[in-house]
Amino acid sequence: MKILPAIDLYRGKVVRLYQGDYNQMTVYSKDPLAVAHTIAEAGADSLHVVDLEGARDGGTPNIGLVKRLAAESGMKIEIGGGVRSEEVVVDYLQAGVLRVILGTAAVTRPDFAREMAQRYGAAIAVGVDVWNGQVAIKGWTETTALEMMPFCRQLEQDGIQTLICTDIAKDGVMAGVNREMYTKLQEELGMKVIASGGVSNLDDIRALRDRGLYGVILGKSLYSGAVDLREALEVAEGKR
Repeated sequence: MKILPAIDLYRGKVVRLYQGDYNQMTVYSKDPLAVAHTIAEAGADSLHVVDLEGARDGGTPNIGLVKRLAAESGMKIEIGGGVRSEEVVVDYLQAGVLRVILGTAAVTRPDFAREMAQRYGAAIAVGVDVWNGQVAIKGWTETTALEMMPFCRQLEQDGIQTLICTDIAKDGVMAGVNREMYTKLQEELGMKVIASGGVSNLDDIRALRDRGLYGVILGKSLYSGAVDLREALEVAEGKR
């Protein structure tokens, strides 16, 4: 299983939100590149990056920084937040990003997500953010009437190969992952499923690994020191 440490960007800083609330933001570093290098030195080869301003407002206010992370970190990077046009997809891919994550656009413009999957294949992922079983959009500020599983099945039919699913209620609260939700996704879908939100210890990582998930994103658990990255990598690789 892959470990993807998270770097959430807001005004050029590394931050974390509490349950997606922009009014409850903690700044962990003013130097995202230094954070990325520290993550790489611990042995990680993948990085999950979110442009929180883009996710909320649209656009790519941190694209220059993302390009530097892709060029200088030495890691495989997936990026999401504000990806609402093919131009942005192409810009990121040309910058060396491995996967571009569609979020709000995959909900509001399903034809766009389908077209991007057809043109760019495995380089396109979709982030599905879930609140009480419903899909949320616009940086988690709006909850739609879409139910998680039917929406994810449609994504699979449309050619999306990688799904990044976040349980908003678990994100940033260190309360453990929603194991039932990820078990259901893994068992019923043929996509690569990446879990996000709620990892609080190595047992959470072990549980996701044993369920066969493709990857797990680590955020607050790393920044708070609750999970050691080197140990997490060993668990994900089945070494402990």
